[in-house]
Amino acid sequence: MQRIEQRASFGGRQEVWEHHSSSTDTAMRFGIYLPPAALAGQPCPVVYWLSGLTCNEQNFITKAGAQQYAAALGLIVVAPDTSPRGEGVANDEAYDLGQGAGFYLNATQQPWAAHFRMEDYVVQELPALVEAHFPATDKRSICGHSMGGHGALTLALRHPGRYASVSAFSPIAAPSQVPWGQKAFAAYLGEDRTAWAAHDTVALIANAPERLHLLVDQGQADEFLAGQLQPERLQAACQAAGHPLTLRLHAGYDHSYYFIASLIGEHLAHHSQALR
Repeated sequence: MQRIEQRASFGGRQEVWEHHSSSTDTAMRFGIYLPPAALAGQPCPVVYWLSGLTCNEQNFITKAGAQQYAAALGLIVVAPDTSPRGEGVANDEAYDLGQGAGFYLNATQQPWAAHFRMEDYVVQELPALVEAHFPATDKRSICGHSMGGHGALTLALRHPGRYASVSAFSPIAAPSQVPWGQKAFAAYLGEDRTAWAAHDTVALIANAPERLHLLVDQGQADEFLAGQLQPERLQAACQAAGHPLTLRLHAGYDHSYYFIASLIGEHLAHHSQALR
């Protein structure tokens, strides 16, 4: 691994690392915030953040303001890129498919299958690297925004016991039923909708083997609320299955990082309580 960026922040250090990924067979980057406790050699639990469409590792680490809360709580925060990138990696001219739009799954269809294996990367490879190279414990939580909110919820549901807690901002709750998800799933997974259901939070809730509490925040002025996010589908699925959900709706907030920055401290406190 190669460290390509480091900056002091709230007594800790914000770093960016690059490495060759065995999952994606490409170079991958991730941001990692090391709180003061970690710099002092104390092993700390890890919160994984998954960003949304078009983002890379920079969006969260520069806009969310998470470092001050992670420093106080003694949390390492890891923010990977949203997809494989580079020459020879399949792409699409649209913003919602290809590079920058990995949807946190393992693609099975060509030309995507060779590199788009973000589920393996986020769930297996990246934690193994973090726990081997940094003062991190094996206690993990996961959260994300939009496409990354979808990723956080589905990966937590698909890998019971892997995460102590999960939360999401403005997640694509039912990707099989909205344009963003339908386009990505058809490309990455093919036309078999049973394969789609395995990566759809609303579909997974019915038979979830672990009743991990879901914390979801949604802005009511979000321009994608009705067409792409549809949290009411998640609420109905959780009610039907008896799955614990806290869904909070916030007047005036949109889909931007202004919303995330306003509540990221509450989300990190939520994860800190579960991790300890």
